[in-house]
Amino acid sequence: MIQPRCQASFDRQAMMATLGARLLSCDAGACEIEAPVLDIATQQHGFGHAGLTFSIGDSAMGYAALSILPEDREVVTSEIKTNLLAPARGDRLIARGRVMKPGRRLIVVLGEVFAVTDGAERQIALLTGTMVPVDP
Repeated sequence: MIQPRCQASFDRQAMMATLGARLLSCDAGACEIEAPVLDIATQQHGFGHAGLTFSIGDSAMGYAALSILPEDREVVTSEIKTNLLAPARGDRLIARGRVMKPGRRLIVVLGEVFAVTDGAERQIALLTGTMVPVDP
C-alpha cells in the first residue's frame, strides 16, 4: 500500500525522477523504493554509485518516518550513517526503510539497500539515521 500523501511528496522529488526511482510501498512506518542502475548513476567500475545507494536509502527512511506522522507534519533528515557492504552490482536497487523508534522530536530509522540481478537480491548497504518532524 502507498499512502497518497507519500506518493504526492515523492512525485515532487526531482532527484528521484532523475534517478528513475519509483515508490513501491509506503505505509505504517515502512517504505520501499526501487531504482534502475542507469548509466548516469554508475561509478568508474560500472557499479551503481554510492550516491545512488544513499539517495534511495535516505528517501526510503524519510518516507517510512513520514508515513507515521499526522497529515499536518513533514519530515527532514538530520543524520545518516551509511555502511557500504558490497558493490552495487545489479540491474536495479531496492531500498527498504523502516521506523525503529518513533518520537515527537526525533524518529530513528533503519534502511537496507539491495542490488537485484535476475530477481536475486544481495544486500549492499545498511543505513541508520534520524529524521526530524517539522511543520510544512
